[in-house]
Amino acid sequence: MNPINASIITIGDELLIGQTIDTNSAFIAQELNKIGVWIKRRVAVGDVWNDIGQALDEESKHSQIILITGGLGPTADDITKPLLCEYFGGKLIVNEEVLAHVKYLFEKVYRRPAPMLERNLKQAEVPDVCTVLPNTIGTAPGMWFEKEGKIFVSMPGVPIEMKGLLINEVIPLLKTRFQLPLIIHKTAFTFGMGESMIAERIKDFESALPPHIKLAYLPGFGLVKLRLTMVADNKETGEKEIEPLFSKLKQLVNDVLVSDEDEGLEVAIGKLLLKQNKSMATAESCTGGNIAHLITTIPGSSQYFKGTVVSYANEAKENVLHVNHDTLTSAGAVSEETVREMVKGVLKTMNTDYALATSGIMGPDGGSEEKPVGTVWIAAGNNQKTETLKLNLRFDRLRNIEQTSLTALNFLRKFIINNG
Repeated sequence: MNPINASIITIGDELLIGQTIDTNSAFIAQELNKIGVWIKRRVAVGDVWNDIGQALDEESKHSQIILITGGLGPTADDITKPLLCEYFGGKLIVNEEVLAHVKYLFEKVYRRPAPMLERNLKQAEVPDVCTVLPNTIGTAPGMWFEKEGKIFVSMPGVPIEMKGLLINEVIPLLKTRFQLPLIIHKTAFTFGMGESMIAERIKDFESALPPHIKLAYLPGFGLVKLRLTMVADNKETGEKEIEPLFSKLKQLVNDVLVSDEDEGLEVAIGKLLLKQNKSMATAESCTGGNIAHLITTIPGSSQYFKGTVVSYANEAKENVLHVNHDTLTSAGAVSEETVREMVKGVLKTMNTDYALATSGIMGPDGGSEEKPVGTVWIAAGNNQKTETLKLNLRFDRLRNIEQTSLTALNFLRKFIINNG
């Protein structure tokens, strides 16, 4: 079966100057990969007529599907719609269904007191040579074009609108137009061992893989994801071939294996707590609530996560978590003694089964010869025992926070496994 390739074109000066981070391309690539479409190229262009046109010409040479996001707003710099109209040889017409939807949004949903502007009504104008894809939560519709056997789809740049159109409209249509292969991924999520060390450990396994099964290393802050990928004619035969290899891979990294699914530490901890029917809370100083943020990004986390105390100042450690004043003055806020008492305090305050505490110096200032920037203490515990871990990080402030958060989550995960 010949591969089906796609190109992604993102439009907007804000993407080129770094004012806006392109999350759309990552989402599109993930969702298309699930249905067997391979992303061949990703291109970002500014709000320049000729540059957009050249990108359309170039990407149509490489891919059967060209997905475009951005440039569909009501302002003068949003030029994608008139450009596409000219590019595909059409003229702009008012789509009555889109017009009714735009009026509904302004009158019933947004409830703007002022009358609609002409530029808002123009959102209902679309090229007469496209198939309109309804955007249920925004004013700019998606547009589906076909030219010389290639499919071009234009979607808004607003992520939530793009996601809705891609999932509800674009992907179902693509499935009807192409005979798509089955791509099987198996991901082992490890934490605590560097990419090079893992590669050395599994080098014989990697070299013995069949040519059609690929191994990818996906490193992050303290973590490495190992992904096996293959293209199969059907799920049953593909799984039968790849599963034994994946089992062997997991055995080789068992001591640092977090999960055999492509998920985060916050998901793995949630599954553990749900299985045990237990709860947790955090007491965060140097991480400033980042651990709680990671945990609460997971739907349903309220079943096991009770809350956090961001005890950034010593007064909060004393008054809320009841850390002893003498501990803070003698051992200091960044100390094993303090994080132990933070765990004890948050267990009592939140009435949970497990607790996690962090205190450290994230930088760039605040360090000393005894406790340099990057010094971090972590504690995980329950009502019977508390364990601690000291880190000596060497990164910038944001990476120190991220590294501490993930290391702390993994420390708690192991504590739950060993003490549940």
